[in-house]
Amino acid sequence: MNFTYLAIRKALATFITTTLASLFLAFYDMAEETDFIYDLGTNFLLLSSMFFMYVGAIVLIYGNIISLVIEYFHKKWFKNQDWLYVVILSLFGLVNGILFQDLIFAIYGLVVALLYALIDKWLEKRMENQKSIKILWLIPMIVAFIGWLYFYISSPPVPPFTKEEAVEFTTNDNESVIKGFPKEVGKWEGIIQGYNVVRETSVKELESEIYLVTFTEHWSKEAASGSWSLSYKVERGSLSAYDQKGKEPPYYND
Repeated sequence: MNFTYLAIRKALATFITTTLASLFLAFYDMAEETDFIYDLGTNFLLLSSMFFMYVGAIVLIYGNIISLVIEYFHKKWFKNQDWLYVVILSLFGLVNGILFQDLIFAIYGLVVALLYALIDKWLEKRMENQKSIKILWLIPMIVAFIGWLYFYISSPPVPPFTKEEAVEFTTNDNESVIKGFPKEVGKWEGIIQGYNVVRETSVKELESEIYLVTFTEHWSKEAASGSWSLSYKVERGSLSAYDQKGKEPPYYND
């Protein structure tokens, strides 16, 4: 047995099986999941990558160990019965589902093991007939591209990121120093520890869909008064501190 060819065959079978299985899982999840609305192509690739890590670990370790053991007996006892190799290896795909007592997991394991066995034997025949297998590495890539293209085309355009959304995104953190400010553009007036306090939330657009959200606080008590402000630069999905002026009110330290 040529161990170099064996290693190449098993590696390629693992890669093709894992990628195709992961793409199918991601496709199924995207079809069932309603949380994904925009940028479906990117989400499809991210989900595929996540599934690839889990499926890949199982196929790489468990799947290859079992396949090597079965192949050893296959070459020794039933060399001309490839179908038996496929059947036995497929049945071992049920093991994880049986251990976790999950029927769906068992069926999926069976299908993945069957796919691996068929690809493994197909590669073996090509290599025995001295046919090139280099181009086969591209098969999963082509399928991934087709899946991405499908979701990219079917994905609706992302609506503009608005001022209101920028303010909402900035005020989501209830543990920060701005937790007492209005959650939308406007003012709040009240008394805190004897101080007359005015808190204002404002926003202005710096660039297209990039905003400056500012929180300003004025306070006064008898002859004492002061103000401070804190601003954030906000765009879709991210914010960063932009500027801070003045000193925080004395009651913040109590």
